[in-house]
Amino acid sequence: MDNFVTRRKFVGLLGLVGCSGLPGVASAAGSAADALAQILKESRPQREKDKAHSENRAKPGDEQTAQPGARAPKEDPEEIWNDLMQGNKRFVAGKPKPRPSVAGRAQFYQSQNPNVIVLGCADSRVSPELVFDKTLGDLFVVRTAGNITDPIALGSIEYAAEHLHCKALVVLGHEKCGAVAAAVAGEKMATSNLDAIVNKIAPVIEPFRGCAQGEQLLGLAVEANVKQSAREVVENSPVLQNLISEAKLKLITAVYRLKTGEVYRLG
Repeated sequence: MDNFVTRRKFVGLLGLVGCSGLPGVASAAGSAADALAQILKESRPQREKDKAHSENRAKPGDEQTAQPGARAPKEDPEEIWNDLMQGNKRFVAGKPKPRPSVAGRAQFYQSQNPNVIVLGCADSRVSPELVFDKTLGDLFVVRTAGNITDPIALGSIEYAAEHLHCKALVVLGHEKCGAVAAAVAGEKMATSNLDAIVNKIAPVIEPFRGCAQGEQLLGLAVEANVKQSAREVVENSPVLQNLISEAKLKLITAVYRLKTGEVYRLG
């Protein structure tokens, strides 16, 4: 039971007993009152600590209030990118940072403050959190097959850029992307939904068909598709367009190498 409620009920009982006029009550009430005073004295430091914690706690829904112990978000997009590359080096070397997951959950229980958005492919081998050696609260990730954009993906990115104030948007493609490979093959897909993905990618591949083939063509197509996705982010979202033009958000394009685990930045 809560100590405050228990003590309050106890005081009430003392009042009732004191008014009853029963023999021997006065001394019993006096002893109980002394015991209660000692309890209050001993519990005061804890009550003051609890009050201070309550006052400093973030309000629910306040996305911009950092939790106690939360790391300060980086502001410079190039610094953000360099930090991602340091994490990628650790991933390649197989030396990720040790992170306590329980403490991480507690840290971001009421709010989040990521400083980078990643638009990546849904491929199971390309998890941005692992590739960049990040953890809970570090990245705002949007993933679709072929890292392509649609209104839902754009709306998700807009939320992170405008309301969470992320400073960088990384469009991340990867080698041997199945969605891009399907577009290169040019075959009819089994469903209209799959066709929608392939038809989105196919136009950027055409300029390369006459000068490359096989793995080389697929590699060029992957990079071209990443750049096309980045262009569509700007063209189809006035919100993101304004943030980029005002230097409040930086767009970065990159590709992940499946075999080595390395991420390289496109020009």
